[in-house]
Amino acid sequence: MRRKTRIDNARKRNEMRCPYCGAPVVLRNADGIYRDNSSNTMLYVCARYPACDAYVRTHPGTTTPVGEMANGHLRALRRMAHRYFDQLHQAGYMNKNEAYRWLAATISAPMSQAHIGCLGEYYCRQVISRSKAFLEARGVGIRNREEMSA
Repeated sequence: MRRKTRIDNARKRNEMRCPYCGAPVVLRNADGIYRDNSSNTMLYVCARYPACDAYVRTHPGTTTPVGEMANGHLRALRRMAHRYFDQLHQAGYMNKNEAYRWLAATISAPMSQAHIGCLGEYYCRQVISRSKAFLEARGVGIRNREEMSA
């Protein structure tokens, strides 16, 4: 059974399509996409890159995607959502496991799906606004690069 699962997963990877333009997705090194790829990061990238800039990185040393493919706009929203979300446990209001339970409740998903790398634009915005509200209600100064440079 385990061998069949690996074969099925390999087939799925070979059949991946870009969610934005429908082009095939290729596994490739992040050179030329990441400024510094000294860690030899691998990405699943739309075959039409850079015209379609959708991609997702893999877990180090594997071909397993970290989340779902995203274009530049969604990647920026996910980074921002992570910055706010991470402050929930970094500020000491909850531990990391509690923060992920909070995230699961916020997006109405099981814990197994509570990952910012899998969120779309709507849920990223929800995580940002609810994280901000949680922190502001406790008088925590929000640390966000965009706000610090404004």
